[in-house]
Amino acid sequence: MGQEHILTLACPDRVGLVATVARLMERHGCFIASSRTFGDPETGQFFARVVFQSDAGDDVPAGLLSDLDGAASELDATWGVHKVGQPVKTLLLVSKSDHCANTLLYAARRGELPIEPVGIVSNHRTLEAGFAHWELPFFHVPVTAATKQDAEARLFDLVDETGAELVVLARYMQVLSNDACTRLAGRCINIHHSFLPSFKGARPYHQAHARGVKVIGASAHYVTPDLDEGPIITQVTEGIDHTFSPADMIELGRHLEGNALLRAVKAHAEHRIFINAGKTVVFAR
Repeated sequence: MGQEHILTLACPDRVGLVATVARLMERHGCFIASSRTFGDPETGQFFARVVFQSDAGDDVPAGLLSDLDGAASELDATWGVHKVGQPVKTLLLVSKSDHCANTLLYAARRGELPIEPVGIVSNHRTLEAGFAHWELPFFHVPVTAATKQDAEARLFDLVDETGAELVVLARYMQVLSNDACTRLAGRCINIHHSFLPSFKGARPYHQAHARGVKVIGASAHYVTPDLDEGPIITQVTEGIDHTFSPADMIELGRHLEGNALLRAVKAHAEHRIFINAGKTVVFAR
């Protein structure tokens, strides 16, 4: 057996979908290594992620791709085939906090996260020297109310120039315009430094401390024009008690934010996420 591939498929649910996929794989000599499926009774949608190998070697049989295209037309399905482990070109956006970006970059360097970082964009120069050891292009794109439109135009130029397939807001403290969110739909992930939807806005940990919360957390989600309300991918929480100061909560929060964002980016890069009517279906590996 050669290179493993991933088939992702989403369509209206109906009888026989799993059998249809299995027959296609069998017809073209493909071995199914693992399969995850979910039919949502609320939305009537079906989702599948199938890892397969071909006895033809590393390439996907052309006949399989043709048959999948035909089946997709009949089933009103969206689908894709991706190589297992193929790094996703990723552009990181930061402001003045480095912990989330460093978490992703370290995991990528260790081979634990299948992304290829193609650059770092920041609206400040604060982190430029600190990121130098990663040997990545650092793009300073300042943003003010007057220059926001030009800054976003520059961002999209950088997406094109770097070939970025995914944009990660790794504590990028600027709100993207509705147009930018729409253009990046399904390929832009943000980390929110609180357990949504509580304590939005500035100084969330101070808000939480004032309310005497007993659980804090972080949420990673896809970016949409609805601020901080995009489809949630991962949420990480940890219990605290009355002895925690705001500083203690901020320190713990940094670890939770990095962990939540890492899990979300990993799930996206491994093609395990489907957007389902404002929510997500996230398959385990």
